[in-house]
Amino acid sequence: MSNIIALIWDFDKTLVDGYMQDPLFAEYGIDNKEFWKEVNALPEKYEKEQGVRVNKDSIYLNHILNYVKTGKFKSLNNEKLNNLGGEIKFYPGVLELFPATIKMIEDNDIYKEFNIRLEHYIVSTGLSQMIWGSPLARYVDGIWGCDFIESINHETQEKELSEIVYTIDNTTKTRAIFEINKGVGHRDGIEVNSKLSEEMRRVPFKNMIYIADGPSDIPAFSLINSKGGATFAVYPHGNNEAFRQVESLRKDGRVQMYGEANYSENTLTYLWLKNTILDIADRIVAEEKAKLSPYVKPQPRHLV
Repeated sequence: MSNIIALIWDFDKTLVDGYMQDPLFAEYGIDNKEFWKEVNALPEKYEKEQGVRVNKDSIYLNHILNYVKTGKFKSLNNEKLNNLGGEIKFYPGVLELFPATIKMIEDNDIYKEFNIRLEHYIVSTGLSQMIWGSPLARYVDGIWGCDFIESINHETQEKELSEIVYTIDNTTKTRAIFEINKGVGHRDGIEVNSKLSEEMRRVPFKNMIYIADGPSDIPAFSLINSKGGATFAVYPHGNNEAFRQVESLRKDGRVQMYGEANYSENTLTYLWLKNTILDIADRIVAEEKAKLSPYVKPQPRHLV
């Protein structure tokens, strides 16, 4: 088993102040508040009109497709989403923290001796193409998000988004975490339902740190906590309502610690993440040394 430490991140309101789709709305001159207001009204609308239940986490994807069909998102395709991802604005320190934490482990000779590595993953209900297009993607080992496929618009002869093919919601985030645990995408033939003993899993849960912003991530927080991993919640600077929300999560035992969504060096959030990573790495070293101790015999010495 590889000695991998995994930081698993939510995206919206965790790494960015707001929603990743903001550059998309700006590109097309769409009022983002009006868009989300329309999205929030859809579950009740469809239940009343058609008697169906709606997944509140992913219904916005259908609304994006409606905007494509009605020309509000004219000729929107995956390439454009990817390009717009380059305009996502991150919280302070995010783009520095990711490579710094990787280097912190890589540059330590003891950690190197025991093949300890650090990887970053993003598990988001947002758009994976936008995340892949962001400057953060170069530091990320895997992204779980929502995806569309395209078709040709016969009027414009251009590619445009046409169908939803993959979704992540706040419950299926736990599936993504199990896939990281087992090494899906890193090991050929391994799927989420593959039966693997704990020692054969690529990233042990106890080597995971999950970082997110609120109650919608409770299933993921609960999974990581129950398996011996670490959990951390963030809130925007000066936002009292968000502060009370993460404090409630701490009181309820949902998260182990929280701090402002500022990842700059020497902030509380930076220091907690840094030291939790080092604690995990040191524990791995101790475990590896304990495995070797039965085979290490004392060196012969001269008798006095």
